[in-house]
Amino acid sequence: MDFKIGAMADSFKLNLFEAIRRSAELGVQGVQIYATTGHELDAEMVTDASLGELQRVLKENNIVVSALCGDFGGHGFSNAAENKNRIEKSKRILDLAKALDCNIVTSHIGIIPEEENDTRKVMWEACKELAEYADKSKAYFAMETGQETCAVLRGFLDSLGSHGVAVNYDPANLVMVAGDDEVAGVSILKDYIVHTHAKDGVMLKGMDPKEVYDRFAQGGFDYMNAGRTFLETPLGQGNVRFDAYLKALSDNGFNGFLTIERECGDDPAADIALAVNFLKEKIA
Repeated sequence: MDFKIGAMADSFKLNLFEAIRRSAELGVQGVQIYATTGHELDAEMVTDASLGELQRVLKENNIVVSALCGDFGGHGFSNAAENKNRIEKSKRILDLAKALDCNIVTSHIGIIPEEENDTRKVMWEACKELAEYADKSKAYFAMETGQETCAVLRGFLDSLGSHGVAVNYDPANLVMVAGDDEVAGVSILKDYIVHTHAKDGVMLKGMDPKEVYDRFAQGGFDYMNAGRTFLETPLGQGNVRFDAYLKALSDNGFNGFLTIERECGDDPAADIALAVNFLKEKIA
């Protein structure tokens, strides 16, 4: 298996530069960094000086950027009134990614309706514009799995006629929220997977993913799971079948980043360290 291991910088609960240094100490090869309003790296606020300083720290620690995160929260791109602003901001984040020698931006785009309706049309139009921009930049705007089944997502992606909008594959979201098969989903989405999140979890009780993500849009991660519908766990302690999942990724030609994301827990930095060792053993 020829994968690279990354870590979500925000998961460390440290400032950005310290998170990069900690990632290097753990022996990972890349970091994913948020680039939206309210984070240290804000695509709308970055200057040549701040960009240069970030590039210096990355180089000093022999770390690359696996992806930028361009998630604005809310309901993604399902609201036509908000989309013009969100699309333009997403384009700036794609530009910033390229400046950091990275060509992947990840985001949640909202739940794709299975049927053709006004919401799906609004989301399609937004994604079509982003796909065309990403294609011109030789980059990818990668939507995260787990808000709908892999089959529904594949149909939507095929309808765009482009690979500029691609997939950030999160197996835990599929297992603990969507109730989908994280192993079979790799084969369904194989043509679009450009980045992955290494995360694990358990579904506690079934709930319509739309209800779960509506709660997230209203109040963030804690409110999203206030009803205890799922449990995010350290890697290897949930229901993601990592042996079969990683084999499926390898068999289908993926050799990019497994980027560790830890959104909860009392000591996420320790959980990330455990995850690095877990993935190294699996890859070996």
